Amino acid sequence: PDPVRRYLLAAIAPGTPLVTAARVGMRGQIRLGRWLPFRAVELLAPHRGFHWAARAAGSISGFDCYVGGEGQMRWRLLGLVPVMRADGPDISRSAAGRVVGEAMWLPTALLPRFGVDWSAADDHHLTARWPLDTHEAALELVIDDQGRLRESVFQRWGDPDRTGTFGLHPCGGEGTAAATFGGVTVPSEGRAGWFYGTGRWAEGEFFRYQLTSVELLTRSGS
Repeated sequence: PDPVRRYLLAAIAPGTPLVTAARVGMRGQIRLGRWLPFRAVELLAPHRGFHWAARAAGSISGFDCYVGGEGQMRWRLLGLVPVMRADGPDISRSAAGRVVGEAMWLPTALLPRFGVDWSAADDHHLTARWPLDTHEAALELVIDDQGRLRESVFQRWGDPDRTGTFGLHPCGGEGTAAATFGGVTVPSEGRAGWFYGTGRWAEGEFFRYQLTSVELLTRSGS
């Protein structure tokens, strides 16, 4: 569809390597009861998974990941004391949803040649779908008249209210700035969280980011 073409042309410069994996550097704030500063490096492959290694508040370090259909969370205080260790079917399904949401940082992986099925509800609302292990990834995007990505939302499995019961909830966010890295133009600053697009967005926001780098990984350079 024409709106999809407009988005992809705005996001991918001519001559850019059409890769499906990248190394993404970022910093920002994450809400873990209270807002804490963080720095992180992520290996992102929207058709396979991710590995997000970070340090928050200078003392909490670890990683979240989704690889081979399984998700994990491993976090320690001062590198010694475990503060979070989680895995299992619910964590894996939630982590698969995170892959979907962060695919916006690698638009080359969203090309139809990689099995992504696009549709457009109108000139500004797009949906990308692709298979991810046993899941169907579905990412809804909102673009402006120039094709730049402004908002994204997806249904993510989780327990944001900490009730002990997991379910599907809207998750997403908005980009407040854009930058070009190695030929891809992506949201470089923004905020994200649970309940995006609903009346509970203010309480669901938990992530504010600034990208510092996006390194496209070719077969020879990965």
